[in-house]
Amino acid sequence: MPPKKMTAEHKQALADGRAEGRAVKAYLDALDQQRPKRGRRRTADSIKKRLVAIEKEFPNASSLQRLQLVQERRDLETELDQIDTTVDLAVLEADFVKVAKAYSARKGIEYASWRELGVGADVLKKAGVGRVTP
Repeated sequence: MPPKKMTAEHKQALADGRAEGRAVKAYLDALDQQRPKRGRRRTADSIKKRLVAIEKEFPNASSLQRLQLVQERRDLETELDQIDTTVDLAVLEADFVKVAKAYSARKGIEYASWRELGVGADVLKKAGVGRVTP
């Protein structure tokens, strides 16, 4: 028996689901990045100072220490690149608001789950995601 072909509606539903998932993921990732972290915020200058210190430590470090220093340097370079990157949360929020209600219904995501991940009550209200599930 040959495999059944997908209908245009099924293909569209899959595409819609992927688009919704991307919008939700982008918004949640942006919320995570903007969430305050413990301790003092690192500045570009403090990262650059640490990178200079790593280069000075590297020649005299043991092989395991060099491995750790290489990873720390890579992490710091990534962090330095991201410092200047600003995320337009308003655009991501607008995209999230468009899809959150349908995404919640399809995936069985409750209001409290969104709230626990840091999505604001005002955003959920705009999206039409209520506290009570129908």
